[in-house]
Amino acid sequence: MTNGARDLGAIRALLASIEGEGHEVPTRHVADPRGREVEGEATDAEVAQRDLAWVMSCDALVAEVSTPSHGVGVEVATALQHGIPVLLLHRRDAVVSRLMLGLTGVESAAYSDPDA
Repeated sequence: MTNGARDLGAIRALLASIEGEGHEVPTRHVADPRGREVEGEATDAEVAQRDLAWVMSCDALVAEVSTPSHGVGVEVATALQHGIPVLLLHRRDAVVSRLMLGLTGVESAAYSDPDA
């Protein structure tokens, strides 16, 4: 998930739902409005290594993709390469890459703005 300000309400609702079911969300920091500040002093290489390790340790990848992100694309590709199921969630009005939506192993669902 990227830290798109418009999507923050949806991201927080998604986190509450997933964690409410007892699942762990290693990337919950994306719901923090301070964005990169919460990353601390990690180098780009450390962030990449950490994030890809998280992906490879997941049973499933759920990604909010209303705001385009190269990083999320890399995470989705990594999950698929390792046979990890992927669910892409996006605002109903978002334009999402048809390539991402058409990948084998990807499911997707559109939602209405939870703040509306």
